[in-house]
Amino acid sequence: MGSADIIPGVSGGTIALITGIYGRLVESISKIRFGFIKPLLKGDFHAFIEGIFEEIDFKFFIPLILGIGVAFLTLAKLVTYCMEVHTAFTYAFFLGLIIASSVVLFKKLNRVSLKNILFALIGGILTFIFVSLNPIAANHSLPVLFISGVIAICAMILPGISGSFLLLLLGQYEYMLNALHEFHIGELVVFIVGALIGILGFSKILNFLLKNHEEVTMAFLIGVMIGSLRVPGVEIINSVELSLAGLLPCLIVAVIGFVVIVFLETRFDYIE
Repeated sequence: MGSADIIPGVSGGTIALITGIYGRLVESISKIRFGFIKPLLKGDFHAFIEGIFEEIDFKFFIPLILGIGVAFLTLAKLVTYCMEVHTAFTYAFFLGLIIASSVVLFKKLNRVSLKNILFALIGGILTFIFVSLNPIAANHSLPVLFISGVIAICAMILPGISGSFLLLLLGQYEYMLNALHEFHIGELVVFIVGALIGILGFSKILNFLLKNHEEVTMAFLIGVMIGSLRVPGVEIINSVELSLAGLLPCLIVAVIGFVVIVFLETRFDYIE
């Protein structure tokens, strides 16, 4: 998820779906209400410990956050290098991942109804329009970074919508990537605080939709993922010659990405 979130156009939420942790991710985040702070303020440490372990799924979050953190700290430069030097192959691989995960999600729908098709179309059209927007010019003040964190994190947990691409549209992507490389504590803390507030609020809405309107929500997310294919598609076309010799290696890499997801889904049956 950390590696995917670094790349504009690829969503960490998509990777969460691929590996089968998406439902648990959204539910675990939505359960955090900070009720354990009240007994801490009263000096009741026993109730505080009970409350924090009741609300926070440490067995899930510790390895997940460590994995994302390691990816951010170690792979940021590698992913940037791959995007700059092997742009077409990098995006082709993720193109295959996204198409395969869309197929896997489609297979999980109980039925193909007119309502599901309509929500999928809405998700696809809105995402296609969204990823077609041009980046805006913005300053890098702390309030702007805070708001960017709030907005971007919501996209990061939605399959198909890239938080990095949203940062790109907000004019903060290169600045935050540089802040990560050079470890600017102030900017990183403000951005992370904004992200925490954003994800805690948005996850509750998403969890409600998945529990009460799962079919149409999943159909909408399928449309979102399909609409997001414009980003890797445009990057591939812009990076190679529009010929069989130019596109064939990218097609092979995309097929490899597709096969990886199909193998994970059929071999391990992660996604319930």
